[in-house]
Amino acid sequence: MSQGELSFQAPGNKPVRPSVWSVSQVVRGANRMLEQRFSNLWIEGEVGSLKVAGSGHAFFTLQDADAALPAAMWRASVEALPFRLENGQKLRCLGRLGIFPKQGRFQFYVERAEPTGLGAKMLELEQRKRRLTAEGLFDPAKRRPIPRWPRVIGVVTSATGAAIHDVLEVARRRCPSKVVLSPAVVQGPDAPRSLVSALSRLSRVPGVDVIIFGRGGGSAEDLWCFNDESVVRAVAACPVPVVSAIGHEVDSSLSDLAADLRAATPSHAAELVVPDLSQAQRRLTVVRGRLERALSRTILDQQSRLDTAIAALARHGRALTRDRRDRLARGQQALAQQHPRRRLDRDRRRLESATSRLFAAAGEAPRPARERLGALQHRLVVAMQAAPRADRVRLARLAGALDALSPLAVLARGYAIVTQQDGTALVQASETAVGATLGVHLHRGSLRVAVTDIDVEPEPG
Repeated sequence: MSQGELSFQAPGNKPVRPSVWSVSQVVRGANRMLEQRFSNLWIEGEVGSLKVAGSGHAFFTLQDADAALPAAMWRASVEALPFRLENGQKLRCLGRLGIFPKQGRFQFYVERAEPTGLGAKMLELEQRKRRLTAEGLFDPAKRRPIPRWPRVIGVVTSATGAAIHDVLEVARRRCPSKVVLSPAVVQGPDAPRSLVSALSRLSRVPGVDVIIFGRGGGSAEDLWCFNDESVVRAVAACPVPVVSAIGHEVDSSLSDLAADLRAATPSHAAELVVPDLSQAQRRLTVVRGRLERALSRTILDQQSRLDTAIAALARHGRALTRDRRDRLARGQQALAQQHPRRRLDRDRRRLESATSRLFAAAGEAPRPARERLGALQHRLVVAMQAAPRADRVRLARLAGALDALSPLAVLARGYAIVTQQDGTALVQASETAVGATLGVHLHRGSLRVAVTDIDVEPEPG
């Protein structure tokens, strides 16, 4: 035996060669043994090191305080889950143990998973949320506006909790309001039935315009009653607008989704519902001042426009009637010149002038001429005295008739001259039409009138 050869066989015995397995044979054999013994196994643990590949397969570890088990979940099983995998979840998983040949990695192949503890309740909540959403209970279009000045504010909460005290304090500070409390149990197994009863009872109270529904802060288990389906349906069906105020700002429940408005806390709900009286008074003062200034500006603008329109109308009216006034004035002047009294006065003045000249000439004439003139004057006086009285009476009557027929005398007695737009005198009603503008000339001044009605007298015979 050479130095390089080693033998573990006893002298004189036939050598036995050991069995040699390939890596694949060992891995496959171990995998078969695991599948045969651990093929339908429930394992509970917390999700860690979660990674979802682009193919949709999920890889994570199920772990507890003492150990960690690699796990894999194929895409079809991941998509069948009613929830989303997240680190920190506590799951109960059904699957089989095996070895991944490529890496020789021992792992748990998960076929189905469900949350445990609070996780199971969250899964139930998610399923309920999807069902109620499909029914339209959370449709934003169904939300009603909250009245700005409610007459009566209803509150559904515990009679001994801090929520009702917060609401009353905010109402006292902002605007003293009438608050009606409908007490309810807000925690525990009796809470759903109590909340539904209190909400129904308060909605029937006359005059209640809005309802604050909720309680102060607490754990998720304390607030779980506000996720109860009966409570959510009662909030959605309430005939009065509901403001939810459940827990703190970070808390969320299905009742919040069904309410018409969500508030972070009961105090916040009171601030949303109770109007701020002092702020409203300040806003009213500002609005009143703006309204007064706007009204003053409007009045000044309208007055200015009215003055401008009046001036323009006056100018236009004067321009339209100027020519007619001038023609009327000339006609009146010419008529006055032709009046018989004016003519008599003019002739009288001429006679007096001629007589004065005659007497002046007579005073300068020789004595015989003056004597003859005196004789002629005497004869004239005698002739005038000898004129028949009837002629003098007739002359006086004709002078009176002439004066009566004067247009100016007629106007002085209350009559008027009506002219058309072209200045011609209107003597018949049929010569004009409804809507026409006529001139009416009086003894002193003139008028412009519009025809509104015409009464035509039939011609005689």
